[in-house]
Amino acid sequence: MARQWYILQVHSGFEDKVKATLEERIKKEGLEELFGEILVPTEQVVEMIKGSRKTSSRRFFPGYMLVSMELNDQTWHTIHQNMPRVVGFVGDDRNPVPLSDEDAAKIIGRIQDGSDRPRPKVIFDVGENVRVIDGPFANFQGVVDEVFPEKGRVRVMVSIFGRETPVELEFVQVTNT
Repeated sequence: MARQWYILQVHSGFEDKVKATLEERIKKEGLEELFGEILVPTEQVVEMIKGSRKTSSRRFFPGYMLVSMELNDQTWHTIHQNMPRVVGFVGDDRNPVPLSDEDAAKIIGRIQDGSDRPRPKVIFDVGENVRVIDGPFANFQGVVDEVFPEKGRVRVMVSIFGRETPVELEFVQVTNT
């Protein structure tokens, strides 16, 4: 039987701790050949905090993790037996259904994209009122005129000397009002 991806539900905020505990248990019980990767789906996000750009990690499925494993009684018990903060497998906990290859590939691809290209923490919509928080136009108010998600930029119409002027800024330079 080949390894397949399963979704494990855990207490939100304890994903990394459960991952470490599970990896330790797998090693201790000598089950490395039955388990593959254990992933906590995260992505990098960029935001402005006190005038400086900060990159942090954000879970995009809080309370869930992916486990690549060969499902049998031994592996099922390894995950369920006295594992703190584990709720169980998603779906039928007694007979978990593996993720399809396509779904697993999408989630893993998103994890890799999220670590390669940090995403902005906030996405903006055309017509939204915003305030500039960084750069030469700091503290100006404006309205989003156009959004360029692939560039991580937004064009904002700000009033300079009574005239509406388009200013192109990075997502992290503006905030919702």
